[in-house]
Amino acid sequence: MTGQRVFGVTGWKNAGKTTLTERLVAEFVRRGWRVSTVKHAHHDIDIDQPGTDSWRHRAAGAGEVALVGGRRYAILCETPEPSIADVLARLSPSDLVLIEGYKNEPHLKIEVRASDDAKPLAPGDPAIVAIASDVRPHDAALPWFRRDDIAAIADFIATRVG
Repeated sequence: MTGQRVFGVTGWKNAGKTTLTERLVAEFVRRGWRVSTVKHAHHDIDIDQPGTDSWRHRAAGAGEVALVGGRRYAILCETPEPSIADVLARLSPSDLVLIEGYKNEPHLKIEVRASDDAKPLAPGDPAIVAIASDVRPHDAALPWFRRDDIAAIADFIATRVG
């Protein structure tokens, strides 16, 4: 990995990963941290719309297209999925990068569970260092937080990333 402070939010589909990530971003920003995020999708994504100039550039064969506006920009790359290290290397400096998804990567993670019925990921992943769920999990060997205890989860992450 890189020298960046990185922490992941992982779990099965519909467990609440995005909600937890969103709330953690807001909490860390409230604390004065600069936060970046990386979201992994298991399907093709396209933020560009057919017929727009940038879409036409890509359709013509451009390997990368920078779409630049008044307050934000995106770089669209036509490439096989990059490694998480490659993605992290392209981010601007920040105090923390929260990574949503990427179940199989070795960075520290919290597992989000919608219920105690879901097959737990933690037993097979030593990088999972805590669990967020609404009920105490049966496999409670790891620190456990309620999914809505954002301040406590943020405190835990802050201590883990240094």
